[in-house]
Amino acid sequence: MEPSSQSLPYFPITERERREMLAVVGVRSVQELFQDIPVTHRTPPLNPPAPLSELELRQELGSLATQNSDPQGYACFLGGGAYRHFIPAVVQQIAARGEFATCYTPYQPEVAQGTLQATYEFQSLVCLLFGMEAANAGMYDGATGLAEAALMACRVTGRDHIFVLDTLSPRYRQVIETYALPQGLEVDSISPQVRELPSSAACLVVQHPNFYGELEEADRLREVTQRAGALLVVSMYPTAMGLLRPPGAFGADIAVAEAQPLGVPLSFGGPYVGLFTCRERFLRQMPGRIVGRTGDSRGRTGYVLTLQTREQHIRRERATSNICTSEALVGLSVALYLAALGAQGLRQVAELCYHKAHYLAGRIARVPGYSLPLAGHFFNEFVVRCPRSPREMNQLLLERGIIGGLDVSDRTTNGMLLCATEMNSRKELDRLVEALEEVR
Repeated sequence: MEPSSQSLPYFPITERERREMLAVVGVRSVQELFQDIPVTHRTPPLNPPAPLSELELRQELGSLATQNSDPQGYACFLGGGAYRHFIPAVVQQIAARGEFATCYTPYQPEVAQGTLQATYEFQSLVCLLFGMEAANAGMYDGATGLAEAALMACRVTGRDHIFVLDTLSPRYRQVIETYALPQGLEVDSISPQVRELPSSAACLVVQHPNFYGELEEADRLREVTQRAGALLVVSMYPTAMGLLRPPGAFGADIAVAEAQPLGVPLSFGGPYVGLFTCRERFLRQMPGRIVGRTGDSRGRTGYVLTLQTREQHIRRERATSNICTSEALVGLSVALYLAALGAQGLRQVAELCYHKAHYLAGRIARVPGYSLPLAGHFFNEFVVRCPRSPREMNQLLLERGIIGGLDVSDRTTNGMLLCATEMNSRKELDRLVEALEEVR
């Protein structure tokens, strides 16, 4: 007798059900179903080890853990999109509370006022940070947020040509192309020295500071897009806005960011959350969730999801985006971080990053065999031309307890992108310079 769905909370499909499904698609076995996939690309037999007791399992995992290097013992200068910043203890302490443990998109406002209010505060803080008029409840990450911004610009302008500066992160460029290809949109790179855009341009996508750490000429690029009737889409390093003008101040139409630097651990690349803002006149084309504040019949403040007719679960194929969720728990950490630091605290962090990076760059430039090939202004990342390949350099630095930079040899011969944040002490900065002198 087969198990009943009423007697067990979960059970896999039965052999009879498996045969029925195979019959519907016209094959006799699972092996026949996957016969078109070359054997070399199929998952090999797993052959898992025999089961262990809890004690044995703990001992096994402990033995494996001892093989890892302790990152706290290394001086880290790696950036390129994810950064090591200090996270106040209060952020994790509050975000880990049980009330927020299942903080997914709340469809029932009558039982989720706390979560909705937290998201509303997140949106408000993001608007203040960017100097923009509207923000959503967050995107999957900075890359998908930027791709959605480019698609949004195409909807607003009715055009199908996306221009990106060639100083944009290569990974961001790849995600934009992935989003644009099935929709028949064209993506082209262009130099930051661009003076004119064609009339087919929907937007110009700018990273500021750019992938190589340099500051772009935001005001001039704004004028270029205005003359072409295109939108200016900007991806910001959020920490830099503690010191630099926010995108709202130089006329960006849509502005996004990867929020990882704002209270989110590196965590091997995620989960992160993307920040997304725009001008109020474009609000109905904005992807993702938006939480609004309203009042009930008794005059009490209430929070609800609003403008959901833009999303796939309402409009289906006519939706402006297929993102109808939010990284609410990660967004909560961002809101807590911004609230804990405040405007002056964020500025202080930005100033520390700026001054430490410029101190480091100045010292490296005086070491024989090294140079700073890019002449532009930078925030806390800069490119160094090394006497040997970044791969060799990083291996030699790692042997000395230092995590080096990112290989950007596409920009300059033997180019390495180095980053400094408030986490790098004066001792670490000098230690890196001494190591570079040794390995040159």
